[in-house]
Amino acid sequence: MRRLLALLGLPLVITVAGCAPAGSDPAGGPSATSPDHRWEAFDQRAAEVVGAWRPGPAWRTGYVPLQDQTVLVGDPGFTTDTETAFRAGWYRDQVEVPAARPPDGTIRFPDGTMTAPLVSAAEAYRQLDQGDPPPCEGRPKVPGPTVRPGPDGPVSSQVTTACVPLTVTAVTLGTAPVRTSRGLADVPAWLFTVEGLAAPVARVAVAPQSITPVPESTAPARPAPAGVVGAEHIERVDGGRLTYLLGVGACDTGITPLVQEHEDAVVVGGGVVRSTGVCTDQLKLEPVTVTLSAPLGGRPVLDVLTGRVLTQRAG
Repeated sequence: MRRLLALLGLPLVITVAGCAPAGSDPAGGPSATSPDHRWEAFDQRAAEVVGAWRPGPAWRTGYVPLQDQTVLVGDPGFTTDTETAFRAGWYRDQVEVPAARPPDGTIRFPDGTMTAPLVSAAEAYRQLDQGDPPPCEGRPKVPGPTVRPGPDGPVSSQVTTACVPLTVTAVTLGTAPVRTSRGLADVPAWLFTVEGLAAPVARVAVAPQSITPVPESTAPARPAPAGVVGAEHIERVDGGRLTYLLGVGACDTGITPLVQEHEDAVVVGGGVVRSTGVCTDQLKLEPVTVTLSAPLGGRPVLDVLTGRVLTQRAG
């Protein structure tokens, strides 16, 4: 089963009129830049990607995480500063973080369970903490307190907000939901209570020797089709609603998410109209959302250009 979706996940409908559509080849058939060609090229390449997808037996029997091993358990209520610190991995602890390893834990999948050794809270914290924040003298200033120096009226002062790490005030062993090759699993995790956040930051506690890496990708041998771009990673999965980031050019227009569904995989990418003028040579990450015909479940999301499995970012 497969289908091709356009912007906002709506079915693609092409109306054929008596005149040739814009961008078509006068000699007959769509040009390399027309929507017809781009979507057809995506469909063909996506079928090749799925045909080359060959996961090993551990895909259905082991623990293969498909998202970052740092997980938010609930809505943290981020501010700009706390989200910056979370994304960068800036932490400091104000409690003793236990160094002793706990007993083996149980990973609960929709189709069964798996027992695995766990790491200590101290080891999980070392994985979580990516260093100290840099000096932030160059950050934009924000309004400070208003003072009234005299009869001339109020004057608003300006202050600069410093880059600060997240402060850990407690740690306990619990579980966190993790998207895996066997669906959404309940996985042992160290839950770090962080000052200023409404939900704990979880770091998966499963020891590295029990984690099966995502299979290597197999890209089609042909060059990427003109007007078709690939995906970088997944932002969110909400049942059958999938948000991912496309890698587009700074001057690309007509950005259209494209998806092809199969029973055992989903292939994503996008169509763009390339600029014909002068443009900076840089990659821009553009978030797009599609609605699948069924919940994603344990199906991998594959990039149409590289064939690699896309994983979900932290949070």
